[in-house]
Formats: sequence, C-alpha cells, structure tokens
Amino acid sequence: MARQWGGISFVKISDACDIKPERVGKLARGEGSITTYEKIAQITDAMHIPGHLVGLAPRPWESARTPSGRTLPELKPGLMPVTDSPELHDLGSFDLEGDDVQRRQFLAASIGVTGGAAFLPETAEGRRIGSRDVEHIQRRTARLRGLDDVLGGADTRLVYRAELATTLRLLRESAYTESTGRRLLGVVAEQAQQAGWAAFDAGDQREASALYEKAHHAATEAGDSALAGNSLAFLAYQQVSTDTSGVATAAASCETAGPDAPATVRALLHERRAWAHAKAGQAKEAEHAIAQAEEALIGKRGERPGPDWSSWVDTRELQIMKGRCWTELHRPLRAVPALEEALADFDDTHARDKSLYLTWLAHAYLDAGEVEQSTTVIGKAMDLSAGVGSVRPQERALEFLLRLRPHRSLTPVAELLDRAAM
Repeated sequence: MARQWGGISFVKISDACDIKPERVGKLARGEGSITTYEKIAQITDAMHIPGHLVGLAPRPWESARTPSGRTLPELKPGLMPVTDSPELHDLGSFDLEGDDVQRRQFLAASIGVTGGAAFLPETAEGRRIGSRDVEHIQRRTARLRGLDDVLGGADTRLVYRAELATTLRLLRESAYTESTGRRLLGVVAEQAQQAGWAAFDAGDQREASALYEKAHHAATEAGDSALAGNSLAFLAYQQVSTDTSGVATAAASCETAGPDAPATVRALLHERRAWAHAKAGQAKEAEHAIAQAEEALIGKRGERPGPDWSSWVDTRELQIMKGRCWTELHRPLRAVPALEEALADFDDTHARDKSLYLTWLAHAYLDAGEVEQSTTVIGKAMDLSAGVGSVRPQERALEFLLRLRPHRSLTPVAELLDRAAM
C-alpha cells in the first residue's frame, strides 16, 4: 500500500524498517511474513501505523501530527472559492468520531504526506499557478481515486474531503488565468463527486447530496458538460438508493453530457439510467438504456480517450449492471448467468464491490427458488464485507436475511440466521 498509494520505494521502506530491500519486495508480494513482536513494532513505528490497526497499544508518537511533523489539516466549514458562487460556499461541517478518526487520519497522513506529495503543491499556494500545477493536482486526484477500489467510504472520506478543501483553497488564494480557473473548477467537480461518493458509501446521505450538487455547479461553471452529467448521475444513483425515483435525474445526466461525450462517459451514464429504470420497475426502458451503454463501449475504438473518472467502465462492469437490473426486475433466469459470468474471476481484494454484487446474485437465486444456493452466496458476501468501511454491504445482507426467515426450517438457512443473530 505504501508503494502503490504513497509512491514510497522499497529502498526507503527498507531503510526505515531495517529490512533488506529484497526482503521488502518479497513481503510486498506476499512471500513470507513478519512474526516477531520487535520487528512488528519497529515497522509500525517506522511507517507510523496507529497501534490499534495491528493489535498493539497506542504508540508513543501517536498524536494529531503526521510523520513529517506537520499537523493534519483541520477541515473548516464555509470554504469559499474565488468564484464567490453561493452554490460552492458552505461545504458544511465534517464530524467524525471514535477509532474511525484515527484510521482516516492515518490514511490522510500516510497517503498525503509520507508519499512525498502534500495535500496540494505547497509552492503554488499564495502565488500565480499555471497549467503544470493543475496537471499535478489532476494526476494526484486520479491516483487517489484508486483508493475506492480497495477501501470503503468510511476509510477514504477524510482523504477526499481534505483534497477538495485544498483545491478550493487554491481557487480562493491563488492567481491564475481564466482557462486555468476553469480547469481548477473541473478538478473541484471531480473531487466533490469523489467526496460525495465516500460520504454516500459511509451512510451520510445529506452530505453526499450536498457535495453532488456542488460538483454539478462547479462542472457547469467550468463548462465541462460530461462532468456535469456525471454529477447528475451520482445524484440519480443516490436517489434510487434512498427509495426516491431517480429516472428524471438520470435522464437529465445523459442529456447534459450529450451525444458527443466520450464513449466511456456515455456508457457510464446510460448504465446509471438503466439502473434507475430497473428500480422503478421499467423493464423495457432499462433494457434500452443497457443497449445504449453497450453500443457506446463497442463503438469506442477510434474515439478520443475518456476522462480518468470514467475509465473503470468496461464490459464486465456493464455485465454486472445487467445482472443487477434483471435481479431488481425479478428476472432470475437472465440475472443469474450475467452475474455468475461477471463475478467468476472478480478478485476478492475488491471486497466491498464483490460483496455487494454477490447480494444481488443471492436475491436472484432466491427468486429462482434456489434457497440453499442463495444462502451459500450471501454467506460469502457477509464474509467478504467483514471490516469493510461501507454501510451498504451490511444493509443489503440484512435485507436479504429478512427474506430468508421463512425458510428457517432448512439447516443451512437456520445456521446462517443464527450466525447473524436473527
């Protein structure tokens, strides 16, 4: 993680932890393990890992300061960018409690400081910034977006909010050309979307909605129609997840981005629209939207590359969305093959996403009358989601377990319900 997300070389890790570089490389590949208390404590202190994360007592150095000696930035409400736009004003308070604070502070510190790139280019703040500074922030935003592949919103929320806060600070305190300002606003929109997604994943729907709205306004002000459309798609997805119809918002997201948006953007927005239709029970419209997403992906060769924030949309992602839609529409004969195929080689390291997708597969099996198989699948989902910093897998597992209750007479079902204390 230190190398992948922080950009720290094996040589630096070796020096800090007093382990030969070759040994560090092997450990990073999962070959061998560290078993002595002394060495575990040494690594913990060298890399500033809070003691509770590795079963140790709080380390002597644990405080509100980062490994470099800098105090972690305190997020303040009401950060105002230079646009003086009321829609981008008042980001609201950001309250965290308990051990999650320490974990997220550690992430912010280790990723944002130890990795050699502070929360913003420090040489840029308070002076005139140009295209190279913006490119630096864009690359950093793209790298940090990858955290969402392996961590839940409860773990990434502080990191993404801190990134957004510092970019807003650049907007407020720096001088730049009009074109640079638009690009910065585009970065604000991306970061607000990511921060909103982390809040959504952590269960804070009010904060997520506010951030999506601000992302939409920033993208619109930046003149980026694709990014503005994606903000609406995020809003639609949240609406659907909170039992509100998101069809109109999802349709607006596609219209906002327009037919000239990059292929991966069109595919992303159409699949989100398909999901909104499926949740509304509109099978024909959902199928049509999926077909439009497929058409965009199939025909993308020769088109200009899409933005980094849409690069994760591929044929497997679309296959999973198909399965999810057919599950919601209670069409298990279509849902099960689509989900089974897509999840066949889905790596367990993506624990949150895989556990979520398995819950839809479990529902599809139960709709098909395969109670025992659905029980096996939901058991795998529950195992995967243990310790994941997201409220969604647990919420969906609970929803499914309630459906299983009438089948308690079956031994596997009874065992699973007892395990879940239901």
